[in-house]
Amino acid sequence: MFKLNSFTASYSISPLWLQVIAVAIWVSLILLSAAAARRFAKSDSEIVRKIVHIGTGNVILLAWWLDIPASIGISASILASLVTLLSYKFPILPGINSVGRKSLGTFFYSASIGVLIGWFWYLKQPFYAVIGILIMAWGDGLAALVGQRFGKHKYSVLGGQKSLEGSLTMTVVSFIICILVLQSVQGNTGQNLLISLTIAVVATALEAISFLGLDNITVPLGSAALAFVLNQLINN
Repeated sequence: MFKLNSFTASYSISPLWLQVIAVAIWVSLILLSAAAARRFAKSDSEIVRKIVHIGTGNVILLAWWLDIPASIGISASILASLVTLLSYKFPILPGINSVGRKSLGTFFYSASIGVLIGWFWYLKQPFYAVIGILIMAWGDGLAALVGQRFGKHKYSVLGGQKSLEGSLTMTVVSFIICILVLQSVQGNTGQNLLISLTIAVVATALEAISFLGLDNITVPLGSAALAFVLNQLINN
């Protein structure tokens, strides 16, 4: 039914050691980039956080393309979640949690990756997990940077301050991610445009109303779940 099977078939032959090495290399590049940014942008810890935020999210693409087993992805998510929890007490991840506010956002982010891998790898439809994580990585990450740099039209939701510029960025980026992933799997259909637009709007709303870092779990889980439900209703 889906083009996903043919899309991933060529990657499924990758041996486990090669899969692990590919992910390790990518994570190392993220950490090196974050360290360099931390050195040259000392006054802007948010830049460091977003490098890690966006870069880490892209690991889901490697997991999809290389057909990494769910057990590996879930184990890595559990380990990352434990490390992030410890980092709130000990300086394990310097600069990543120091953003002037208390939240469990980094932990929620790590946990959401494991939840989505466990969910959609089991259903053999991993592209839904890809949609959820990439929306969180790129949509939320770029929305925060645009909002901080160019956000002139502010609004408040549940005590949190957002900007129209940041929210618009979230919507546009989320739409682009959805349409690219869905069309790579299912082909170019009009239904994908409707599904992508709906997910983009809902993801933006979830990001706006979430607080204390909860958007790191409500956005990826909500986006992936909505994509799955809408696709079943519209395309089946």
